[in-house]
Parts: sequence; structure tokens; C-alpha cells
Amino acid sequence: MKTMIASIIAAMGLMMAGVSIAADMPDVAKKNNCTSCHAIDKKVVGPGWQDVADKYKGDAGAAEKLGTVIVKGGRGVWGPMPMPATSKITDAEVSEIVAFILGLAK
Repeated sequence: MKTMIASIIAAMGLMMAGVSIAADMPDVAKKNNCTSCHAIDKKVVGPGWQDVADKYKGDAGAAEKLGTVIVKGGRGVWGPMPMPATSKITDAEVSEIVAFILGLAK
């Protein structure tokens, strides 16, 4: 019985580790310095991406809104600190980041 409980606990630990690994920032976010202002699970300079995902969950226009903010910048939605434009990012990179963020929605 103790062995079975220990096995279940170990399996749960591995599952939780897998979730953490799966939710790491994508390389494209690191390449474009998104990680300087954003984390997945907490506010840094800008909001945590989990909060962004939760805010836009179920919003049919969310991908377009977030893509526009990434490219052109934004201000006032998450506080007084403006988000600068990311002018050298490709459409494919924007799509990858937006898909990642929206995929975090609970």
C-alpha cells in the first residue's frame, strides 16, 4: 500500500513538472525581449501573461487586439506604464506569441 501511494505521489509530481515545462516562455518571446517586461504567472513591468489570457478568454477578437498591441504598443489597459511597439517582429512571431498567451486561459 505504501509503495502504491508513493508511486501515485511521484506520478503527480512528474505531471506537475510537465505542466511547468509546457508553460515556459516560447523562444520567440525571449528573442523579442518580451521577458524583460512580462512573466507568465506574475506582473513584472507589464501584466503576467496568465492574467492577459484570463482577461481575454472567450473574446473572439482577442488575437487581433493582442497582435496589434504587440506590434504597435499600447497604454492604459493594464496601468500607466505604456507597452512599447515591437517593430522588428514578424507576423509569424506575433501569431506564435498570441497563440501561446491565449492558450494559457483557464
